[in-house]
Amino acid sequence: MSFGSLQRRIRRPSGDVADLIDVGANLTHDSFRDDLPEVIARAAESGVRRLIVTGTSLAASESAVALSRSMPGRLWATAGVHPHAAADFNAAVEEALKLLLRDPRVVAAGECGLDYYRDYAPREVQRRAFSRQLELAATSGKPLFLHQRDAHADFLALLREQGSRLPGGVAHCFTNGPAEVADYLSIGLYIGITGWICDERRSSELRAAVACIPLDRIVVETDAPYLLPRSLRPLPRSRRNEPATLPEVVRTLAGCMGHSPEVVAEATTRNAETLFGLSSGLQ
Repeated sequence: MSFGSLQRRIRRPSGDVADLIDVGANLTHDSFRDDLPEVIARAAESGVRRLIVTGTSLAASESAVALSRSMPGRLWATAGVHPHAAADFNAAVEEALKLLLRDPRVVAAGECGLDYYRDYAPREVQRRAFSRQLELAATSGKPLFLHQRDAHADFLALLREQGSRLPGGVAHCFTNGPAEVADYLSIGLYIGITGWICDERRSSELRAAVACIPLDRIVVETDAPYLLPRSLRPLPRSRRNEPATLPEVVRTLAGCMGHSPEVVAEATTRNAETLFGLSSGLQ
């Protein structure tokens, strides 16, 4: 299937969670190399017709932008360097990201932040790369697509240093509890919820936290190909996650928040349009 035929195939889906926006999908991942048009078609048929493709390095960001060009009005991109790759961040990469952030297809700076759980890059190197990308976001006017794991204090301190210069952002793949939610809401961030909430073994903190998130501060994402919702029935044989599973995230999230899936779907779509400057509705 070509991307041109895919555009023609997409129709308005029916159901309680139609017109969702997946604000974080790693569609340039190798696992999608052989069937990406089909993956996007399945997403659309599930009600996920708009997606933001995550950039995690300069090369991945360039690929995300190129992919977004194939389906204007349906795919967008972020541009940034993930903390795992912070050692690769240098002046040349910064200049290239600055140019990418001028592209209207790029709707956020990132994925950037701090990760002290893996420590694939030295922490000082991570902090330096993150600070430079915060500056890029401030000067470009693009919101941030943020990663944080086991680094809350330093992460929050660096964001607060920038203060009102930052144009907002989303705490991507949030998995923690009410205290961290309160900190992020206090500096104006949106909270990104993934299939983590569908895993009854490890989501107790997150389930408590989502009860504290206002409807106008929440967005949803799959982080595909990662974080396949564990509550899917039947559970797919493949562990690869796809944007088509986003309705399961919404249904589980709605139950935890005490709202209907329709209300949560409408709110998260509206929030994504507002945060990332996406046009309301579809072309």
